[in-house]
Amino acid sequence: MTTQGEDYRPLRVETNGINVISDAERKGVPRQLFWPWFGANVSVFGLSYGSFALSFGVSFWQALIAGLLGIGLSFLLCGFIALAGKRGSAPTMVLSRAPFGVRGNTLPALLSWLLTVGWETVLTILATLATATVFDRLGWSAGTPTKVVALIVVAALIIAGGVMGFDLIMRMQAVITVVTGVLTVVYIVLVLGKIHWSTVSAAPTGSTQQVIGCFVLFLTGFGLGWVNAAADYSRYLPRRSASRGVIGWTAFGGAIAPAVLLLFGLLLAGSSEKLNSAISADPIGALAGELDTWALVPFLIVVVLGLIGGAVLDIYSSGLALLTAGLRVPRPAAALIDGVIMVVGAIYVVFFADNFFLQFQGFLITLGVPIAAWCGVMLADIMLRRRDYAEPDLFDPRGRYGSVRPVPVLSVLLGTALGWGLVTNGFASWLDWQGYLLGPFGLGGKTGNWAYANLGVLAALVLGFVVTAVADRGAIRRQESMPG
Repeated sequence: MTTQGEDYRPLRVETNGINVISDAERKGVPRQLFWPWFGANVSVFGLSYGSFALSFGVSFWQALIAGLLGIGLSFLLCGFIALAGKRGSAPTMVLSRAPFGVRGNTLPALLSWLLTVGWETVLTILATLATATVFDRLGWSAGTPTKVVALIVVAALIIAGGVMGFDLIMRMQAVITVVTGVLTVVYIVLVLGKIHWSTVSAAPTGSTQQVIGCFVLFLTGFGLGWVNAAADYSRYLPRRSASRGVIGWTAFGGAIAPAVLLLFGLLLAGSSEKLNSAISADPIGALAGELDTWALVPFLIVVVLGLIGGAVLDIYSSGLALLTAGLRVPRPAAALIDGVIMVVGAIYVVFFADNFFLQFQGFLITLGVPIAAWCGVMLADIMLRRRDYAEPDLFDPRGRYGSVRPVPVLSVLLGTALGWGLVTNGFASWLDWQGYLLGPFGLGGKTGNWAYANLGVLAALVLGFVVTAVADRGAIRRQESMPG
């Protein structure tokens, strides 16, 4: 059996779908998980989160500490869920059948599919618009034709990665990691002169509620947006791989680039109120505006590659989630279907919509609450299990995991209801109904100090974890005591 990853074949279409990976196909070592997770999360666009953090009205140090905690904790959650991939050698949402039941898991699988398709569409849109923005500054823009060509190239790379599968993605992410990492460092060096510490350090201190809101922004904007795909890449590892290595390399690979980008993003945005405001309106254009003309092409490369790195992981995992939800097609066909949806969504936003993008962002944030509840359930289930998954039973509703397991399903439904009641969403007017528990819980209502702390995400995560850990312990012990 190969264990060092020498037999990756990037030009071979992966035929595995949601099936369990056989012993003969398991390969690699935990440190190779660094490449996909770093490549998916390194992008100059990450600098924008410095501006997003300061918009909560917090100081530099408050934003930095809250951001680092949010990034680190969120990717640590990814690391723990990646551990399930090593134990079960199946995609994340198939392993989710153990706590939810084979049919009860359909709802989480559909939520995961919606979230990943949504994010891959957003990343494609950003990459297309970034190309148009930079070309316009260079004087090369031809308007709509530029956007058309950019969309075709970006979508082709993303879909190719999703259709070809695991081996190509691992190679693509290794290249993206090196190129994007180097060029990101170059960008940081070029803008160092625009940082003014006296201005940055003068930002006033924010309230406890504002700091919590900033923390939740980073929790949901980074690792919590990946938890539903965290085992999709660790499933190819041999079972004897070190668990600490799986957790550590997943968390480190995902968190290190956003942490560095946060630091410099805060320094840049905190140095200029004009830049801070511009990033909120047009992140890519504002960051490009800090560079001389000669540096714009490298800037475009680093932005587009970084966004493609994230979208490739999304399209691969969205295809697996679609199959888990019940679609009966080969895995490459599922990725292609998601690619078509991604392109249609990108075309609509780039060429026709006026304010659809903000509303769509609100839709994605809204999905983050049930995903947080699912994450809590999954983490508790992984913690309680002492044995590897009984793989055949993950596909049989008559097996030990059952058809529908009520405690985890109800935990997600209750966590979602609680979570939506404790968040507010300013991105879209049709989400004004959220926050309905802020008043009854004595938190000042939708206009009070707690309105934008987004406690609902934390509440959903904690409720899913606690209820499962307490109420499902006996059921998991009975599952693991069954023969076979």
